[in-house]
Amino acid sequence: MRVLIIGAGLGGLTLLHGLRGAGIDAQVYERSPRDGGQPASYGIHLDADGLRALHHCLPAANWKQIDADGVPAPMIVRFHDPRGSVLATVDKRFPVNATDPVTKRRAVNRDDLRAALLLGTEPAVHWDKEFDHYELTGSGVRAHFADGTHADGDLLIGADGSNSRVRRQRLPELRRQELGILNIAGRTSLTGDLATRLPGELTDGGINNVVPAGRGWLFLSTWAAGADRTIVWAWAAATSSYPAGVGDLDGARLKSLVLDRVRGWAPHLRAVVEATDPGTVGTVPLRTMPTLPDWDPSAVTLLGDAVHNMTPMAGIGANTALRDADQLRQALTAGDDPVRAVGRYETAMRAYANRALALSTRNARNATLAGPANRAVFRSLLRLGQRVPRLRQKMFGPTVR
Repeated sequence: MRVLIIGAGLGGLTLLHGLRGAGIDAQVYERSPRDGGQPASYGIHLDADGLRALHHCLPAANWKQIDADGVPAPMIVRFHDPRGSVLATVDKRFPVNATDPVTKRRAVNRDDLRAALLLGTEPAVHWDKEFDHYELTGSGVRAHFADGTHADGDLLIGADGSNSRVRRQRLPELRRQELGILNIAGRTSLTGDLATRLPGELTDGGINNVVPAGRGWLFLSTWAAGADRTIVWAWAAATSSYPAGVGDLDGARLKSLVLDRVRGWAPHLRAVVEATDPGTVGTVPLRTMPTLPDWDPSAVTLLGDAVHNMTPMAGIGANTALRDADQLRQALTAGDDPVRAVGRYETAMRAYANRALALSTRNARNATLAGPANRAVFRSLLRLGQRVPRLRQKMFGPTVR
């Protein structure tokens, strides 16, 4: 069997390793040059699903490199009020995922993760190969590229991101939805005076949410890359709450806009935004796929953002893409007819992807579109849940404490 993978992102490269490790001829075709064209991102939190997938698919040397590059990232979620008081702390470190050397949650720099995934992939990755379209043939599928060349295989996998050309041809009716939510995001180096001014709960790698009485939401989390530590933050709000043309503002004006929104907040919270390099500040409109419907399998399928692009508000998009790669690897190496194997993968993928899409969209809407009355109720429930374990479990699921 020969498998053509369009896109050298995290999911595509993980699938490449998994298939080649099982003796399947797999090839990746990436439109970007070898050292460019990757999306800007500071890093990724790898959860149990993503880590299991990587461990199952990667050769030992690649896994060892990821294990060495990652740093512990406790799954602790905190909710603060703008004065800096902690409303609630939710510890979601399930025992097996906190101690198992495979599934213990960790943060990894995106460039480091990509380097580990590229290790040992030459010559199976073909660069500067912009996918144009495919055609189904009597024996499989043919991928056509913008340079006039083509490649033939038994299956074609679209792992080409949220603007997937493979999806556009395979499932043209499946389109991303605008949520009417816009994030302004930035990065702050955690050095010098700022590092000493921030409380420990903002810098331990947990996920921090500041919940004002009115609209809007501030997210903060600390990333460690070697000796450097960086706070990644995002102000999330309804697009309609911003001035017209907000997407055209430069980083300095976007930073000023956020500072105006957090006027009167605790000094240490404002200090994070004040210390941000404007060159790191930008806008991120939130979009999502709708609930994935059923469709009949064929010799063409999709994984990752190409099929279930979601908001970042649950922190599981990349891990779901990695899970896709492992799920597809398992299906294709079970010895069944390739199209039937694709059908099994797609059935399983739709089930967990739709749960992830629903969670991500719900989190985004709850954080940004709730009115003052709903926000007041939520803050009261957070305080009460801190004292009543049964309520906390109902709100956030089972926890360690």
